[in-house]
Amino acid sequence: MAILDFQAIQRILPHRFPMLLVDRIVELEPERIVGIKNVTGNEPFFAGHFPDFAVMPGVLIVEAMAQVAGVLVLKDLPDQQKVVFLASIEQAKFRRPVVPGDQLRIEMKVAKRKSFVCKLYGTASVDGVVVAEAEVMCKLADKAVTASE
Repeated sequence: MAILDFQAIQRILPHRFPMLLVDRIVELEPERIVGIKNVTGNEPFFAGHFPDFAVMPGVLIVEAMAQVAGVLVLKDLPDQQKVVFLASIEQAKFRRPVVPGDQLRIEMKVAKRKSFVCKLYGTASVDGVVVAEAEVMCKLADKAVTASE
């Protein structure tokens, strides 16, 4: 059962196809979150990575982890006036390829939080086996105001 479905995630994160890499949130606590990414053969990156052996790029696994972290950081902010940017990636490790048909279970936990910076540690797993792990640092910023004229 989803705590936050795809539409709710879109109300929190600014990402859209093809860069929204979180399908639902299934667990949500003040300092911990679990998100799901269903990996299908229709993902646009599989056309070039790799045509004869489809493998989800590690950088996109980390991006999915950062997006799940972003939901945790942004979920309680009023009126969505902030956006979260990836500030750093540390200790990234990739244990096995992620392929079409896999379901990534991404668990992120807050390691340290300050007013506008949050460091989280997380893992991505498939069928209970860790496929990737990383520490990500996110930075909150005001949404840019653009002039219409």
